Amino acid sequence: MTLDEIIPYLPHFQAILNTSAALFLGAGYYYIRAQNRNAHRLCMITALGISSVFMVSYLTYHAEVGYMPFAGEGIIRPFYFTLLASHVILAAVIVPMVLITVAYAFKGNFNTHPRIARWTLPLWFYVSVSGVLIYILGFHIYTPDA
Repeated sequence: MTLDEIIPYLPHFQAILNTSAALFLGAGYYYIRAQNRNAHRLCMITALGISSVFMVSYLTYHAEVGYMPFAGEGIIRPFYFTLLASHVILAAVIVPMVLITVAYAFKGNFNTHPRIARWTLPLWFYVSVSGVLIYILGFHIYTPDA
C-alpha cells in the first residue's frame, strides 16, 4: 500500500488514536487516585506512545493534504473555529508540559511530578477529546466537498 492510498484513512485513524489516548489518560488518573502506581505508569506510558503515533500521523497527513477548509456554515463556524483555536494552542503547549511531567516521573521526583501533572492531565485530556470533536465536525457532520 502506498502513502497516497493510506492518506484518506489517516483522519479516522487519528480519531481512534485520540480517543484511545483519552481513555488511557482517564484510566491513568483513576489508577493514581487508587494509589496503583504501576497501572498508572502503564496507562500514562501507553497514552504517551499513542499520542506520539498520532503526531507522526497528523504531520504526515497535513504534509500531504495541506489545509482542509471547514464546510460548516452559520453559527457552527465560530464554535468550530473557537474549538479549533483552543485545541491547536493547547496542543502546542501540552507537548513540553507532557515531556516535563514525564521527565519528573522517570527521575522519581514525586514531589514535583504531581504538581505539574495536575495541570498537564486536564489539558492533555482536553486536547485529545477536542481533537475527536473537531474530527466529527469536520469529517462526519460537515463533510468537506469532494
